[in-house]
Amino acid sequence: MKNILIIDDIQSELTLLKNYLTKAGYTVVTATNGQEALEKISQKKPDVIVTDLMMPDMGGLDLCRKLKKQTDTVDIPIVACSAKNREVDKMWAFKQGVKAYVTKPCTQEDLVDVLQSVTA
Repeated sequence: MKNILIIDDIQSELTLLKNYLTKAGYTVVTATNGQEALEKISQKKPDVIVTDLMMPDMGGLDLCRKLKKQTDTVDIPIVACSAKNREVDKMWAFKQGVKAYVTKPCTQEDLVDVLQSVTA
């Protein structure tokens, strides 16, 4: 089963996304900011990262850029999960290395479909 790292600074969002993926059979690890995510990635590399974009200190795109510069993390698919839903936001995220984009609020089906598409 795939190991997923979810990063979100809002605990209720983090819990909801974790519940969606746990019920779908994924193994889920969570982090509440980019720095904590980097620490967890160094301990165990996830198969996919799902990250919010707007977080204090290190946003999701900052984290994405850091991971895409490192040879051991460049291949981890990153899914942006954000309330930002403008096309320019999505375009910028894809330019930073995001592989897929889910707009909040999302359903379990939305998120699982995207995860299946990036790991296929």
